[in-house]
Amino acid sequence: MVSRILYGLAADLIAIILLAGVIYFRRHHRRDLQLAFVAVNVGVFTVSSLLLAQRADLAVGFGLFAVLSIIRLRSSKITQEEVGYYFVALSLGLVNGVAAESPWLTAILNPVLLLVMYVGDHPRLRSRVRRQVVTLDVVHRDPAALREDLERRLGGTVLRQIVSEIDYVRDVMVVDVRYRVPDEPAGTPRPAAGARGVAA
Repeated sequence: MVSRILYGLAADLIAIILLAGVIYFRRHHRRDLQLAFVAVNVGVFTVSSLLLAQRADLAVGFGLFAVLSIIRLRSSKITQEEVGYYFVALSLGLVNGVAAESPWLTAILNPVLLLVMYVGDHPRLRSRVRRQVVTLDVVHRDPAALREDLERRLGGTVLRQIVSEIDYVRDVMVVDVRYRVPDEPAGTPRPAAGARGVAA
């Protein structure tokens, strides 16, 4: 049992280093979430291995981590991409934590999870469609004028615009915009999905 747990630990550490350090950080450059992914992964692995070693009901442990995940996701503003990394980090901890019972699972599922995230978040596969919540210090009554103003500010073609708030007292309007950007040079930073922008 001990040797299998050590095997699972080694496989888990290799997997989370590849996920958080090689795939995620090199593409998104958020060290705080890199640490969060590693901490969640190792914590899940430790508790699931302990539950397995003590022959406890794994469903209890999984339920605890489900509650932890909900609290964590509700307490911080993260993008949907980062939610995906978060759950894959959690899944790797679970997969490798039960390696003592099924060592072959790590050899199959670890590469599958890592490959899915590597390919799914590859820069070449990213859509050029963006979403931005923009606060304007002007109120446009003409939708065509609003579209023209947004395209000028965002530097792209507006596909959809939804006015979510208008304040005539402060002369402010908030618009949820979907827009297509032109081809970007390699290495251009990508704005976070759903980021809030203020346009003067």
